[in-house]
Amino acid sequence: MDLHQTKTRLDVKKADLSGSRFDDVCMAGSTFHNVNLSGARFDDLNMSGWRVHNVNLAGLHLTKANLAGVSISECRCDDMTIDGIPVTEMLAAYRAAQARDDQDSGT
Repeated sequence: MDLHQTKTRLDVKKADLSGSRFDDVCMAGSTFHNVNLSGARFDDLNMSGWRVHNVNLAGLHLTKANLAGVSISECRCDDMTIDGIPVTEMLAAYRAAQARDDQDSGT
């Protein structure tokens, strides 16, 4: 199927769209649930305002990304690095420094 210069709303369920290509497409406000994007490639995207919940991002590589305002919580960070530095080590060092500061201030 070829959609070119078309404004349309799709309701896609139980479909196999593997191998599909999307170029210069507006998908603002779209909802994805129970979707397999393994092996997908994304380049030159505007993902501002995204909410991602209960996802498997194992093996994800982010390069040249704007992560301003990003919030990461309740996540497994084993083997995760930022600029080559293990995140679990960064968090442990931060927490140790916080504990020392609390101890020094008497709280």
